Amino acid sequence: MIVNLPVLVLNQNYEPLNICRVRRAIPLVYRGKAEMLENGLGYIHTSSDDFAIPSVIKLQQIIKRPRTQRRLTRDEIFDRDNHTCQYCGKLIAPLTLDHVKPRYQGGEHSWENVVTACGRCNRHKAGRTPEQAGMKLLSIPKRPNCNLPFRIPRKYLDEMSSWHKYLPVKRR
Repeated sequence: MIVNLPVLVLNQNYEPLNICRVRRAIPLVYRGKAEMLENGLGYIHTSSDDFAIPSVIKLQQIIKRPRTQRRLTRDEIFDRDNHTCQYCGKLIAPLTLDHVKPRYQGGEHSWENVVTACGRCNRHKAGRTPEQAGMKLLSIPKRPNCNLPFRIPRKYLDEMSSWHKYLPVKRR
């Protein structure tokens, strides 16, 4: 349904703030709390008026949010590692997560110990350290930079091309 389409919400300083749905964005725009920057989705027709459906809106007042630490999730790890196997360098789906130092050997579930791996490399490593398996990491895993308070999920980046000009070129 059209009212459930995603809308990128920018802070007054054009910083990505959130993703909301059309049903939330239209009242913000027509009450003067936000400005529509992109109208790429068409119109909603009512008996008395036509409402443009926004795909990007900018709030009229700045919202101050504290910078928080990024959570360790699958999507964040895949994003940090650029959806690339950290052992062979291939962009092969489906990807898995791999603990560099296996948990049963005392490895932690932390930013510095979890990497993206393809199924073939993960099976080859098989509960060993990269040194024990004769494998080498392409990059040392580390906590991602926290320059942005909000991460845009990859599925929206692929679907919503009208958002690209409002997002930083280098996201991390």
